[in-house]
Amino acid sequence: MLGIIVELLLSWILLWLLQKQSLTVLGIFPTRRRIRALILGFIFAGMINAVYHIGTAWAVRDPWQWSAEFTVRHFFSGFWWVLKSVLFEELLFRGALLYLLIKYIGAHKACWMAAIAFGIYHWFSYGAFGNPAQMAIVFLITGLAGLMYAYAFSRTGSLYLPVALHLGWNLVNIVVFSNGPLGRQWWYRNGDLKPEGLPSLFLFLFQVLALPLLVLGYLRVFKKRRPSAVERDLL
Repeated sequence: MLGIIVELLLSWILLWLLQKQSLTVLGIFPTRRRIRALILGFIFAGMINAVYHIGTAWAVRDPWQWSAEFTVRHFFSGFWWVLKSVLFEELLFRGALLYLLIKYIGAHKACWMAAIAFGIYHWFSYGAFGNPAQMAIVFLITGLAGLMYAYAFSRTGSLYLPVALHLGWNLVNIVVFSNGPLGRQWWYRNGDLKPEGLPSLFLFLFQVLALPLLVLGYLRVFKKRRPSAVERDLL
């Protein structure tokens, strides 16, 4: 939590020194439009991730099992851990730095730079550095996700949608389906079997492309609506 507070402080200092702006340019105050984006983004990401994990279990004939040891307390503990990690990464990669990059070099270049940085960051957070094959896969998956989050911020003028997408994906992935650093959580599989052949390719493409395509469609609809002052400032 201390890291998030430090990020907010540094973000405010940067925004004030370079643009004479406050944290409000990150779209942090709730509005009906932002709350709607928050809810839909969370549902989109959680749904796609759940379909991926259910499909993986079906492909290898290794069904998910409910952990009898998992409690409501475990859920909220996991939720709090995921929320803090998501807020930390969003403020770092889609906060003041991305806003400033958009102002100085344009949205397209800024979003790609943020995506590349996000992919490289996960080489180290996933412990993939030094393994070329794993580095390539991690960079592709997290880099594309980072691009999606960056464009979500750029198009909506707010952190609500990227935070919701990131939180929905990570919460379902880590806490619901036990695929992360917290170990066994709500649902688990006995083995660690991976799909092969066409099912493997299909599930990989679904994991990588389904959510970005869904979000792209949403952003096109969002763009047709009248933008707020913060959104106009970013466009």
